[in-house]
Amino acid sequence: MTQARSRLVSVETTPYYHCVCRCVRRAFLCGNDPFSGTNYEHRRQWIVDRMAVLTKVFCLDIAAYAVMSNHYHCLVRLAPEQAQALSHEAVVERWCTVFLGPRLIERYRAGEALSVAERAVVDEIIETWRERLADLGWFMRCLNEYIARKANTEDDCKGRFWEGRYRSQALLDEAAVLTCMAYIDLNPIRARMA
Repeated sequence: MTQARSRLVSVETTPYYHCVCRCVRRAFLCGNDPFSGTNYEHRRQWIVDRMAVLTKVFCLDIAAYAVMSNHYHCLVRLAPEQAQALSHEAVVERWCTVFLGPRLIERYRAGEALSVAERAVVDEIIETWRERLADLGWFMRCLNEYIARKANTEDDCKGRFWEGRYRSQALLDEAAVLTCMAYIDLNPIRARMA
């Protein structure tokens, strides 16, 4: 039976997770689609560029990744201690790179005077964002939703692009991390893409 990601991802146990996300049905992520004859190779760069943006926002590192024809792999190292060390301003700046903040946060950023109650709400919002900046689920959401929207716009269709949210596997020791990195790096070779 499936379990909530909050129960599966425990940074106290391990910061390393192997994530896999697969396209739904016969949708092509990148490469040449033999059914339609369309080349989707440019989508590979979408994922690389989005990962580059998100690693500057979220408190995590991508140790390895591979973009295949209908799925991708990434090995992520979460860094919640990095998120805890960020100032309030840094948290707001990072979060607002990807999302629009509420009007109250805009006022906070502009340096306007806030009441005690407004300041308490701002602090609560910032602490929520701080937790999310070190959360695997939020990182994957920001990556997958962006790619799905772009691909659906390009394909002129609506609906699901990904099979599900994503699959993740905790990597509990150094040997598992190295084995997973080798697996990810060799995946394009095994699929005769490289």
